Amino acid sequence: MEARKLSHLSTSRTIMTIATDSVSAATPRNSARRVLAASMIGTTIEFFDFYIYATAAVIVFPQLFFPAADANSALLSSLATFAIAFIARPIGAAFFGHFGDKVGRKATLVAALLTMGISTVLIGVLPTYEQIGIIAPLLLALCRLGQGLGLGGEWGGAVLLATENAPEGKRAWYGMFPQLGAPVGFFFATTIFLVLAHFLGDEQFMSWGWRVPFLASAGLVIFGLFIRLKIAETPEFAKAIEKSERVEVPFLDVFRSHKLSLLLGTMAALATFVLFYIMTVFSLSYGTGALGYSREEFLILQMVGVLFFGLFIPLAAVLADRFGMRRVMIGVSIGIALFGLVLAPLLGSGNVVGVLGFLCIGFALMGMTYGPLGTALAAPFPTAVRYTGASLTFNLGGIFGASFAPYIATWLAGTFGLHTVGYYMIIAAVITLLAFGFIRQTSE
Repeated sequence: MEARKLSHLSTSRTIMTIATDSVSAATPRNSARRVLAASMIGTTIEFFDFYIYATAAVIVFPQLFFPAADANSALLSSLATFAIAFIARPIGAAFFGHFGDKVGRKATLVAALLTMGISTVLIGVLPTYEQIGIIAPLLLALCRLGQGLGLGGEWGGAVLLATENAPEGKRAWYGMFPQLGAPVGFFFATTIFLVLAHFLGDEQFMSWGWRVPFLASAGLVIFGLFIRLKIAETPEFAKAIEKSERVEVPFLDVFRSHKLSLLLGTMAALATFVLFYIMTVFSLSYGTGALGYSREEFLILQMVGVLFFGLFIPLAAVLADRFGMRRVMIGVSIGIALFGLVLAPLLGSGNVVGVLGFLCIGFALMGMTYGPLGTALAAPFPTAVRYTGASLTFNLGGIFGASFAPYIATWLAGTFGLHTVGYYMIIAAVITLLAFGFIRQTSE
């Protein structure tokens, strides 16, 4: 009798083992290379799209879409359209986050990438103010809105794709790869503008050359779709499906049960956004305007700075995995505040050494704060609402930190002097420092 029981138990275990192995075999596993490439391609496209728009918003759009105003008013109007995407991003975060937490990370990432990519390509075929009048800037604003909606769903999904596939003790390292797409996209965008500037005269560039980067983004989108359609769902989301852990309306659950994480995360992202858009959009505008650099000269200087951006992202991820996310982010926030004190002396000097020093230090700090940010913002939220929570946090931070940063910095520099832009950066750094002082979950 005892032998029969043992035999029955052994048979049951064998059946369970075979069933488990069958499920494991049936569940496709993502290779590390594919996961990291799929997560990185989205942010590469995002920053390529955003920087070509930012560059065009400073150099092209004031003349072609807002010619009725004086030069400064046209620039401010153009920068206002730049802000539209940031206002749209939380809407996109809520919309795509809902499906990302309900349907899955993969399908939602594909949809977000298409929304973002199509909107960017359409900007490249828009008629100008001279051709259709006031409808031209309205169409530009509409395309910018589409960019923002797609971007709202892109970032959170890319970070989760990486971190939810990460092995133990490697979350910050995996979460760094979507962030690494930022300097890569920036580099591609700057390169294409430099190539156009080399081969085209100002008249040709303003006539049709500016459209090339927007149309060229179609190639990146197609490549991104090819990679993302080959990935499987993340293991953590697959487990959430098995355990029926999904919530009915993730957006409402975030506001009902995770309000503090949402608030602190939004504050924590503030300095990152302010720093990045001062280093890119504002510095390009100030450098080619007040300092008298040519577009090509200043873009080359920015490209040198972007090398520091790319180098310091993986360094920050290694430090975060080793010493803890919270410690690293607090230290970097202090560094950004100190950088605000030397912003005016370095950039305002106007000489190449001072401007290059400003760009290298600023972009290095940007790499340090941006590298671990994705993992830090996603960590406080459970799997069932993580796509929505992380996306909303990041994009609300974008509204307060980035949407009007170029506008505010331009206005401050023109009205009160360049040193007040440094004070603006210090205020943002202090708010972020306070936020990371209270975010305990991100230290694990």
